[in-house]
Amino acid sequence: MAGAMAGEPGAAQPEERTDPVAAALSAIREQDLRWVELFYTDLIGGLNHVHVPAGTVGPESFEEGIPKLDGSSVPGFRRIYESDMILKPDPRTLATIPWAAAQGGTARFLCDILEGGSRLPYPHDPRGVARRTEEVLRDSGFDRSFWGPEIEFFVFDRVRLLPSADAVRDAWGGAGYALESAEAPWQENDGHGSIRFKEGYQRASPADALEGLRSEICNVLSDAFHLRLDAHHHEVATAGQCEINIRFDELVPAADHVQDVRHVIRNVARQHGKVATFMPKPLYGDNGLGMHMNQSLWRGPENAFFDPDDAYAEISQLCRYYVGGLLAHARALCAITNPTTNSYRRLVPGYEAPVFIAWSRANRSANVRIPVYHRGHPETKRLEYRTPDSAANIYLTESALAMAGLDGIRRKLDPGDPVDEDIFKLPGRRRRELGIGELPGSLGEALEELTSDPGFLSPVFPSSLLETYVEMKREEQLQLNLRPHPYEFYRYLDV
Repeated sequence: MAGAMAGEPGAAQPEERTDPVAAALSAIREQDLRWVELFYTDLIGGLNHVHVPAGTVGPESFEEGIPKLDGSSVPGFRRIYESDMILKPDPRTLATIPWAAAQGGTARFLCDILEGGSRLPYPHDPRGVARRTEEVLRDSGFDRSFWGPEIEFFVFDRVRLLPSADAVRDAWGGAGYALESAEAPWQENDGHGSIRFKEGYQRASPADALEGLRSEICNVLSDAFHLRLDAHHHEVATAGQCEINIRFDELVPAADHVQDVRHVIRNVARQHGKVATFMPKPLYGDNGLGMHMNQSLWRGPENAFFDPDDAYAEISQLCRYYVGGLLAHARALCAITNPTTNSYRRLVPGYEAPVFIAWSRANRSANVRIPVYHRGHPETKRLEYRTPDSAANIYLTESALAMAGLDGIRRKLDPGDPVDEDIFKLPGRRRRELGIGELPGSLGEALEELTSDPGFLSPVFPSSLLETYVEMKREEQLQLNLRPHPYEFYRYLDV
């Protein structure tokens, strides 16, 4: 919910030296680190890694890459007869893992993926897609784009699968789950009271039981991962919903930062015996996890989204066209921005998540919002796309949004009039009069939209990537459809 792009545009990395490779190798030697951890992102957005001895990493490792990836073992990557792949570490992503001191110290790098033999960028590498997106934006006349994802997550004291993990997976003998949290109103707490449903937003301690944990997470992000933090706070839902705002950055670095934040959140929570999750809707009856995407395009020092003469929201006609592209492709975008079956438990009325396709200033019931905290500040002017959730592959999400917006600019798509009403409370007839559409109601529906509207993604998304992605996601939908749901027993046992 915070204004994630306040302040002057700038990189969130440490001060860059003349030679980032030399600086990275020098840091490894000076800290006497024994291991180098190479991270890469799979097609679904998960982090994967391999460790190599620090002494085997030299300048050539950053130029030629490190041949340590079997692509056939990563879902959505390569077939078994073409599996040799190369990890090319990005020296600007150096971090030191603070919880690895007992192993002799570990340096971490995010990597691009190269094909074995040719050493060409691998087309299905999500980080490579984001790199191509930056190139397309530059070729379209925009020197930079800035992105400010708002990262929401839950931290539970415990998640119990009932009666066993095997039963939950296979559902042969019934399955369920139980969530435990010191903040939850459905269980006993330590005497400090609980947070009622939808009453958690920026609550102070002791009701906010995770203030110290979030501060520790942010300290690690700042000290070891060199991120610039804007804020952290409790979010609306009970039972440990949190948000961390990092300073906005350019497209690829911003996505890198999200991966870092997720990794640190999970590991610090685990050190405290807790479970952190980015599952979009783990709680019935309370808010889910969004990942609102603040974004703007720049030409040199000028924000292309800003127009001081626009009386409505100080946005340019180009920004309106960009919004038009987002609205035109909103249903297809959901397959990438809301990529799980659980995502559509969140996209329902009544829980702040956008359900309807519309734009407005300051209106959180529209899926495209133009924040108006201040006037006359071009450095803060941006739009906020509210549809994505925290399960999305951040590299693919930023890329897909950028391509949708560019398509709107290229085709001069008019977004229509803004809707300055609470869309959730509008009757259906009024919504139809205003031309307000609805987002898909399921992952299957979103995948159908993507397969019928893939063209806007073609500049950066290979058709083979989209085909593989859709196939994997359809399998997820099928596996859910095969299994009875606990609520169905409540509703239908006596039919």
